[in-house]
Amino acid sequence: MRRRDFIRVIGGAGVAAWPRASRAQPSTTPVIGFLNSASPDLLADRVRAFRRGLSEAGYVEDRNVAIEYRWAENKFDRLPDLAGDLVRRKVNVIATGYNLAAAQAAKAATTTIPIVFASGVDPVKTGLVASLNQPGGNITGVSILSNELGPKQVEVLHELVPAATTIAALLNPANKDSSENISKDIQTAAEKIGVQLILLHASTDAEIVAAFVSMRQQKAGALLIAPDSFFSSRNEVLATLALRDAVPTIGSFRSYAAAGGLMSYGGSVTDQGRQQGIYTGRILNGERPGDLPVLQITKIELAINLHTAKALGLTVPLPLLGRADEMIE
Repeated sequence: MRRRDFIRVIGGAGVAAWPRASRAQPSTTPVIGFLNSASPDLLADRVRAFRRGLSEAGYVEDRNVAIEYRWAENKFDRLPDLAGDLVRRKVNVIATGYNLAAAQAAKAATTTIPIVFASGVDPVKTGLVASLNQPGGNITGVSILSNELGPKQVEVLHELVPAATTIAALLNPANKDSSENISKDIQTAAEKIGVQLILLHASTDAEIVAAFVSMRQQKAGALLIAPDSFFSSRNEVLATLALRDAVPTIGSFRSYAAAGGLMSYGGSVTDQGRQQGIYTGRILNGERPGDLPVLQITKIELAINLHTAKALGLTVPLPLLGRADEMIE
């Protein structure tokens, strides 16, 4: 088990220095288009991991490769235009993350420029690639277990608060495909353990507040927050509201527990970012994306914020503590 203090990485000079377009480079320098649905301050760890992977493949930003950053700031409808801009600039590779919408926008924008996606959905089921072993075409990528973990998150919540007969799930209706898949899976899991599931929806700050009001009215005893870049950008808000209402919560990424949320259970996003960087570098070195099998990151991390548990008056069961990869104190 790792026990380390949380060092907040939101903001800071390193993030503020990220350019939206790299400085002028020699004409022979390859250019990576980095297309993301979120914002740079949210993804500091992932971008560092991406750069680390790139360096392992022989590429260092502003030395022998340039990166054109495009951030949709959680406005998914901007992604097609941002992808089109990268295509017009004739970048050498487009790296997308960290959800299905960004990858779909890049795929729709070009059939020739190589694309390396990073997402938490089944890339075959959603039509990104033909198969995991032979993706074909101009696209490959790295996936982590994310949406598939909803049933396990329900079980972990139930283990922590077995007296809760009603569990709520917060979904983003703007991320339609992901929300529909998650809701089906967690509904089955809730029925299996005999608890009622309430589905709440939010894609704006006001709707988040309204969702918590609805949750109080329906007396939900715990909350599952679906994996979504919009929710990740509101980690501190969600953690604060949950603590105010004394509701145990679980998110999908470590950043939620680090921001004060009770628990997180999900795939390793830093491993994903590093592998995406390595794949991007390999393509710059001449490999074809369609020949690179989609990598699946199987490492799962459970983080528990003991400070938040104490504030909620919860005693974390010893078996759950024993399985935790990190306890934030």
